[in-house]
Amino acid sequence: MQKKSSTLWKVLVAIGLAILVGSFSSPDSTLLGIRYIKLFAFLGQLFLNALTLLMVPLVSSSVIFGISQIGRDHSFGRLGSKTFFFYIFTTLLAVLTGLICVNLIQPGLHSAAIATSPLPEILTQAAPARSDIVGKIILKIIPVNIFEAAVQGNMLGILFFSFLFGFALAKIESNSATVISNAIKGIFATLMKMTQFIMKAMPIGVFFLVAKATAEQGPESFKPLLSFFATVTIALAIFMFLIIPLLLRLMGLNPIRHLQAMAPALITAFSTSSSTATLPITMDCVEKRAGVSNKICSFVIPLGTSVNMSGSALYELVAVFFIAQVYGIELTLVHQAMIVFLSLITSMGIAGIPSGSLLSIIIVLNAMGIPVTGLELILPVDRILDMCRTTVNVFSDSSCAVLVAHTEKEKVLKETF
Repeated sequence: MQKKSSTLWKVLVAIGLAILVGSFSSPDSTLLGIRYIKLFAFLGQLFLNALTLLMVPLVSSSVIFGISQIGRDHSFGRLGSKTFFFYIFTTLLAVLTGLICVNLIQPGLHSAAIATSPLPEILTQAAPARSDIVGKIILKIIPVNIFEAAVQGNMLGILFFSFLFGFALAKIESNSATVISNAIKGIFATLMKMTQFIMKAMPIGVFFLVAKATAEQGPESFKPLLSFFATVTIALAIFMFLIIPLLLRLMGLNPIRHLQAMAPALITAFSTSSSTATLPITMDCVEKRAGVSNKICSFVIPLGTSVNMSGSALYELVAVFFIAQVYGIELTLVHQAMIVFLSLITSMGIAGIPSGSLLSIIIVLNAMGIPVTGLELILPVDRILDMCRTTVNVFSDSSCAVLVAHTEKEKVLKETF
């Protein structure tokens, strides 16, 4: 227990030092002819690569073993129903939290002069139609080649193949199934041990990632967008520290213990801005620290990383409202209801592709007739807000796993930290 707390404190100190170092490092600062920001980016990317390296085999082995166990006791349908209920319910709560905050604060009315940035190349292309996006998502679920899906990081395809493999494994002759299950279980246990090795380097990796983000952004980027930044962070904080804990408490669970159990994963999510890269650590925290069984953890967490994006949905809604307010576009109750629905749906389907949240925002802006060029208004603060919403995404996923396990009569969150 003391070792876990020691690692957590090291990471917190690393974040503090990174913010300090990054604040005094401009994008042009150099050391022996090498720009600080490139050095930070390179070393931080090494840590990200180490985490991502484990993603595909860890998810595959975890899901296959978990589904094979669920398939034997015929609980797949029940667990699936509970999981998707909590996914949709928590995401809807997040979107409604953002709706209330953006209507109360109205950040766009306080941002008359906003510094703009050029749109990234991926966003200067024609925005995809909603029907095209839906079609592409469905095609990604059933890939032509599972190895190609693994190389491309197509989590939906990997999950589908793993679900199908695990379900079939539960239906074959018991002796063969036992041999394969034990082998996959051993692979999963080995990968989890590898994750623990990588976690020992977490303070160093977190330092370089946060230092890079701080040096890139600089305090001057935030000044014109303080009201928007404040609205998003306040809404995310209310959802993460008030709404979700209240839901856990109403279900008879201790939210403080859950927050403590998930601390390493939340810090990793904040520093990496990637739910996928954080996945190995999230699963380790949910299973080893929160006490969720491997059967439920291996089903709920990988699936949630692909489709349950509560923080991203909240961010999309606030961003669309902010841009509409800046342009003086009035949104009726019907328009607001449409934006709530679109934010809920697009957050579930777009998250796996580059600049996922920004592309989701484009779809909503197009659907509502709001100028897409307004997206450039929020780019200066998008990077730091990406860190915040990713943290919320991971916390929401883990909360859903704990809630599903609790409804299955598992004894979770019994350990104190």
